[in-house]
Amino acid sequence: QVQLVESGGGLVQAGGSLRLSCAASGLTFSLYVWAWFRQAPGKEREFVAGIRRSSISPSYADSVKGRFTLSRDNAKNTVDLEMNSLKPDDTAVYYCAANRAIATISRDREYDYWGQGTQVTVSS
Repeated sequence: QVQLVESGGGLVQAGGSLRLSCAASGLTFSLYVWAWFRQAPGKEREFVAGIRRSSISPSYADSVKGRFTLSRDNAKNTVDLEMNSLKPDDTAVYYCAANRAIATISRDREYDYWGQGTQVTVSS
């Protein structure tokens, strides 16, 4: 049974930092593409960052480029999202997602496995 469990969300002031972590079990972590998405109230879910199996260079949404850093640890079966210089617009529920084969890393419909989400709230 595949399980993805996110942690690390919380309340932070604008300009602050948070580190989200997604712990995976029930699958061969290194064979999967991993991504973070987020969904703010009243908005559609949107891509934040993703990394392919090669782990060479993550992809980022323009809105977070330069502020967020995604990393994966194949030994620990975790994928982390370091978030710096947070803005109120970053407020959302953040989800990690995974799948074996992904054509377009930013397309949420391509991911079969999802975590339950962790709330990130950035106050102004």
